[in-house]
Amino acid sequence: MPIQQSDVVYTAVATAENGRDGRVSTDDGKLDVVVNPPKELGGSGAGTNPEQLFAAGYSACFQGALGVVARQEGADVSGATVTAEVGIGKNDEGFGIVVGISAHIPNVDEARALELIEKAHEVCPYSKATRGNITVTLKVS
Repeated sequence: MPIQQSDVVYTAVATAENGRDGRVSTDDGKLDVVVNPPKELGGSGAGTNPEQLFAAGYSACFQGALGVVARQEGADVSGATVTAEVGIGKNDEGFGIVVGISAHIPNVDEARALELIEKAHEVCPYSKATRGNITVTLKVS
């Protein structure tokens, strides 16, 4: 169920100038980065790119969701890391993305770690936003 505008507690605002080959900045000045397409897409690769920014946001959000699930389940996820790999490539409609989420949770066994990340995938806002739109694979490392 989508949230209602009245339920929003925080809104991030970012503005892009010149698309994938320009600059992205936030209204509060905390983020101001040059963006360039990666060399694999014909760009200079000199700056960061939208896929890196999406991977950064997704991994941080997923780590937060993992923490929520761990507290609910009484699991120790101290020292855990979450890595998001965002790939871009051509599909039937032009371009699309795929995401791989990998979690390293040192204080639980592999089966329990997989269970925790599957539950985190159900509650993570990024996972909810992309569900049914892109392929997201989960693994433990």
